[in-house]
Amino acid sequence: MDTEAQPTKRDRASRPDSPGPEERSRFALLTRISEWLPGGRVTLTLFACLVFLLLLSTFVVQPFQIPSGSMEEGLRIGDRVLVNKLTYRFGAGPARGDVIVFDGSGYFGDGDYIKRVVGVGGDHVVCCDKRGRLEVNGRAVDESSFLYPGDSASSVPFDVVVPPGTLFVLGDHRGDSSDSRDHLGSPGGGMIPVGRVIGRADWIVWPYPHWTHLTRPPAYARVPATTGGAHG
Repeated sequence: MDTEAQPTKRDRASRPDSPGPEERSRFALLTRISEWLPGGRVTLTLFACLVFLLLLSTFVVQPFQIPSGSMEEGLRIGDRVLVNKLTYRFGAGPARGDVIVFDGSGYFGDGDYIKRVVGVGGDHVVCCDKRGRLEVNGRAVDESSFLYPGDSASSVPFDVVVPPGTLFVLGDHRGDSSDSRDHLGSPGGGMIPVGRVIGRADWIVWPYPHWTHLTRPPAYARVPATTGGAHG
């Protein structure tokens, strides 16, 4: 008696190279949509790319153009930076030295701003010490690697304690930056709530000769923490 197994209809339908009913239905739906759209598959592909870019910009990274010289010479007018919108969403907050983009409405004025974090919640920020340097939690910060050439740490003296949940921010071009120093008497005392931070600027992506990765200056790593929750 011939006992050799014979392929059944079910066997043939379940072969790896044979699309199942759900896949055939999906392909048929895409085909109908592309036939309905002007331009067919090209339009459908462009639409899918647009949706992907919109989701990427909303939840992951977003490009910003530098509007002023307040962060020179590292960030120049017209430079485009990529802002990482996920970096602060999983527990870690902005740290001293980070370059951040934030919504300044009600604090600095309407619109988005880009500045460097100098103090976090609990920090005691003073300028200037006897040698003209910025001081955080009693430790002088060497800003020479990013401060605009010829600028002092600040022409405006200040002595502040940063409230929990807020940030004290300054521009790298201190002579051309409206920042926390200029809003000490405004609502919020010049501090930016952490909740207003859009993300951290991680890359300069345009123009091509300026392409670079933005990193946290090592000088801030030597600043001691405080019991108020500051972190470097």
